[in-house]
Formats: sequence, C-alpha cells, structure tokens
Amino acid sequence: MVDQGVVCSVDSLASGIGGDVLADGGNAVDAAIAAGAALTVVAPHLCGLGGDLFALVHVPGEEVPASLNASGRSGSGADAEALRAEGHVVMPFREDIRSTPVPGCVDGWVALHERYGTRPLAELLEPAIALAAGGWSVTAMFATAGRMLVGVEGAEDLAGLEAGTMTTRARTANALRAIASEGRDGFYRGDFGQGLIELGEGLFTEADLAAFQAGWETPLSVDALGHRIWSAAPNSQGYLLLLALSIADRLDLPEDPADPLWAHYLVEASRLAGYDRPERLFEGAEVADLLAAAGERAARVSADGRVDVPVHQAPGGTTYMAVADADGMAVSYIQSNAAGFGTRLFEPRTGIGLQNRGTGFNLVPGHPAEYGPRKRPPHTLVPALVTRQDGSLRLVAGSMGGDSQPQIVAQLITRVLRNGQSVEAAVGSPRWRLHPGETGFGTWTGDYDIDIELEAGAPGEWSAGLAERDHATAWAEAGGGFGHAHLIEIDLDGHAEGAADPRAQTGTVATHRIVGGSR
Repeated sequence: MVDQGVVCSVDSLASGIGGDVLADGGNAVDAAIAAGAALTVVAPHLCGLGGDLFALVHVPGEEVPASLNASGRSGSGADAEALRAEGHVVMPFREDIRSTPVPGCVDGWVALHERYGTRPLAELLEPAIALAAGGWSVTAMFATAGRMLVGVEGAEDLAGLEAGTMTTRARTANALRAIASEGRDGFYRGDFGQGLIELGEGLFTEADLAAFQAGWETPLSVDALGHRIWSAAPNSQGYLLLLALSIADRLDLPEDPADPLWAHYLVEASRLAGYDRPERLFEGAEVADLLAAAGERAARVSADGRVDVPVHQAPGGTTYMAVADADGMAVSYIQSNAAGFGTRLFEPRTGIGLQNRGTGFNLVPGHPAEYGPRKRPPHTLVPALVTRQDGSLRLVAGSMGGDSQPQIVAQLITRVLRNGQSVEAAVGSPRWRLHPGETGFGTWTGDYDIDIELEAGAPGEWSAGLAERDHATAWAEAGGGFGHAHLIEIDLDGHAEGAADPRAQTGTVATHRIVGGSR
C-alpha cells in the first residue's frame, strides 16, 4: 500500500479527472483511461483519438510489468514503390494520409480496460464527453499550436482560438459517446472508420479497421543505477533509454549534475546507444544483443573528448502521464499524434485529426522498416518504470519529445537514482538534447545536422565543458522542445510523490490521500 494515489499529466483538467476516479475507488488504469480520454479533448495538439498509445502497468506482486503496444498498422494499400515513383526519399511529413497508420489509441483503452479496468468504460469516458460537449477554457499552448491550423480544412473548431476563451468539441463528444455505447466498433466500424476508408481512397479496408491494433508484449529491462529499469520493446525506441542508462552506469558519473562531465557522459551514452537506430529499430526487432553490448560501447567513452560514431541522424505531438493508486498499481502511459496535430488532415465526419506516425517508415527498398501493408512503424514513444531489486516500484517516468524522449528520461532517472534529487527538482532542472531538427523527428525526415541544444538556465559549465570536449552546442529557449516530463516516486515507507513538468504551463499533479490504508 502507498499513502496516496497520484496522477501527473500535462493538463489540470485531465489530472483532476484522473484524481476523481481514484477518489471514487477506481484503480490506476481506470484513472489513466479517464484522464487520457480527457487529454484527447483538451490537448488535441498533443494527442487524440486518431493517435497511438503505449503503456507499462505495474501490479504489486507481479515480477514483470505488463507492456501494452497500441500503435496502429499501415493500411493494406500501403505502397513504398508508389512514393518512390513520386520522388519521395523519406515518408511525407504533413498533409499526406499515407503517413497515417490506423490509430491505436482507442484499442489501447479497450485492452487496458479489459485486463485491468474496474469501472465501466462508459463511466470512465463520461468526464471527457462532458468536457467536449459542455466546454472548457483554452490553454495558451493549445491556442498557440492552433494557429498552424488556420485555413486547414476540417480544423475550423481548433484554429484561431484565443487563450482563456471557452470552446466545445461537439463532434469529439459524439465520437466518445459512440465508443462508450458500442466499444471499439463505435469507432473503428462507425463514422470514423468509414470516413477514414473514404479519405484513404484505397489505402484502408474494412478489414484493416476490424483488426485489433493493441497487443500485450514482453517489456525490455536492464539493471542499472542499482535498480531494474523497464521500457517497451520495438517498435518502440525504449531500448535506447535502457542502453543509454546501461552505458552511463558503467561510467564514473559525477555527484553534481552541474558538472560538465555529467552532461558529457550522458550525451555520449545517448549517442552511442542511438547511432545505429535507423538500422536496428523496426517492428519485431531483436535488441538483446545491443543491450548485452553496453559494456563494449561504454568502453569507447572518454572523459576528455567526443567519440566518433557513424552519422545516421537522418516540437513533438505527444503527451505523457504517470499514475499510481493507493494499492500500489501504477501506469506509465503515453499517447500521441506524432507531430503536433499529426498530418494536419482531419476525418471529415468526426473532425478527428490523423496522426503522422508513419513518418517512421523507411523508403529504402528491402529495409526491415520499409513502408508496406499492415506494418507498425518505428515509434518514438518511451514509457518507463523503475523497480528496486526486490521488485517494489520506485519510479514511474516518461516524457513527450519526439526523437529526444530517451535522452530526456535518461536525465530524469539519473538525477533521481544517481544524484539523489527529488522528483520535483529532477523535473524542474534544465536539460540538454541532441537537436532533432525543425520537426522534432529529424532522424526520419532527413534533417541530418545534430548539435547539442542546451536549455536556457542550464549550467554555464555545461556549455564550456562540452565545447572543450569537441561537442557543438547551442542554447535554446526553455519550454516544450525539451519535453513535458512527469515523474512519480514511491519511497520505502510507501509515500508517493509526483511532479508534473512546469514546461507544460498547465501541468498538474492530482493526489488522493488515503487515511488508515483504506479508501
């Protein structure tokens, strides 16, 4: 047992809804579904019904977390040769439905609910329906992001809104009502599914929409920093987080995170973990050999300079949420459109925005991640859990951030486990990232110039110390480009403490305190 349930998300309304579910006796999965549904309403620039979902679920007494992969598959009409014939060398990034797989988010909710839910799905979706139908106050982030949709067909209810004004999303409310009353069929075989088939003009079939997009998989783990660290298996890039931390654990990380050697070692660990990602990350990829070779990669790191690695560096639309309940169940939950508002295409019947996660596919003939029918693309989403050697839960961790997610989460986990910082201090501390280009997905869109970006407020010693070690650095404005990360820590006495990222502006922690160990 822990002393309180905690929900950390990017939005106060969503966190509050999740907290209310915990207060009403629901578990962490119930709270995650309810809060996740609310986020699809109030934060459509980050996630939506047209996006994907990954989650790790910790159940006390179970040795291995449950890992949910709810990333959708490409349509039956996916054709890489047709794209190459049009002159494409990488997948289209915007305004092209071929970068849209079948969305997996709704099937993710269904899978989570079937395995762990204790409240009716309709009950969990009702707060999100009420928000969409009754209205809420537009956040500054949503208003700013919505400017990119001015003039975009189908996005009239999202574009040009002013922060602080009330708005509604009637069509989203109707889509959620259909899911509440008919389950997945109300979405995939309802107005959205039929509209997607028509919009795809042969890309999608009824069989594509009938196929369940979510599945339970075995998570990956490594022992590092005195703990076991867990993440999702490929097609998630979670192995990059595990490999980077396994490399870093073999280095003499300084006690003080302001020391430039701390930043240098973590940068090098991330570079050595990820330089061959384009060849190694695809659906079904085996990465056990990479994780086992952490020592070999760590041996290449020098305290004095930057290691040479092959160059393969060929603001995200994702949101992360951490939830823990008073019975010790926890969910590391991340859902996404890929880039902000995804493709910027909207299914006309429901107004649901379509993700552009298909940008992760490759157009090189014969590549294991080559675009093709009914395949999952390589994915940036990285949910994480940290357990102690006795199996008890220590951390629930994750962040938005496109290509940068493993780097951001590695810094957070290191600050807590190696440097002894509180979750609030870790989340609030300045970060670095390997610059992922203008889109946040530079590895996949062909933007190959990567420097180290330092967040405003980072120690000045980082800049000087990294430059001395041959790293090219640049300063960048603090904000969402460095992720919206959330952490929950459960100490040995059973106290749960959460931290929501201040970069999210409206990020909050909702708690439900338990008195006397009972609800």
